[in-house]
Amino acid sequence: MSVLNTFDLTGKTALVTGCKRGMGMAMAIALAEAGADIIGVSANLETEGSEVEKQVSALGRKFTAYQCDLGNRASLYVFIDKVKAGHPVIDILVNNAGTIQRRPAAEHTDAYWDEVIAVNQTAPFILTREIGKGMIARGSGKIIFTASLLAFQGGINVPGYSASKGAVAQLTKAFSNEWSAKGINVNAIVPGYVSTDNTNALRADENRNRSILERIPAGRWGEADDFKGSIVFLSSKASDYICGTLLTVDGGWMGR
Repeated sequence: MSVLNTFDLTGKTALVTGCKRGMGMAMAIALAEAGADIIGVSANLETEGSEVEKQVSALGRKFTAYQCDLGNRASLYVFIDKVKAGHPVIDILVNNAGTIQRRPAAEHTDAYWDEVIAVNQTAPFILTREIGKGMIARGSGKIIFTASLLAFQGGINVPGYSASKGAVAQLTKAFSNEWSAKGINVNAIVPGYVSTDNTNALRADENRNRSILERIPAGRWGEADDFKGSIVFLSSKASDYICGTLLTVDGGWMGR
């Protein structure tokens, strides 16, 4: 098989959470460009006519939309039941959805903590466990988490987010340790500082923006499209021997 053919996702179905905008949208479009049909889910995703649906459909791929508040456990289980009934085979799971609350640790309330942990840590665990059962039965599957540089560092004013992303890194390894021998690759993409809604506050702070840019060897903030290559790679046959890896896509931040 040609190495280029190992990146082909024709005939595969990918479930992408948090796909309405930003990195999640770019990932969904990239997977469709590689040949996959897309199941998209976000809290406020339009059931018809969303921008991500338009772009996926324009590529000749099928797009199925679901709305779900991933931070609500009851709603999450309702969604899982629906998506498994409608899509008996899900080949690729992309746990991308996330949220953040920026407050100093002394002001980080229980409500902030609970919200962030529910969306960023608990929901990906439950989705992976439940969707992964079908992958185990078939003996194949690709699961990709979206982690963060704060899986390695503590961050500032985001204790809940840092804790959740540290947990995501460990979940990646834990699932991989159990499931790699079952034909399932579990890995994580670790974004650096990316121009998204979650980083608006950082980019608006002149001093913080400058200090961040000064540390990034690439000299710029990341863009959503910078993640298209890594998501296709980790979802494809090309990554069949990549297991439990945290792949940094950070413009060189961690090497600085």
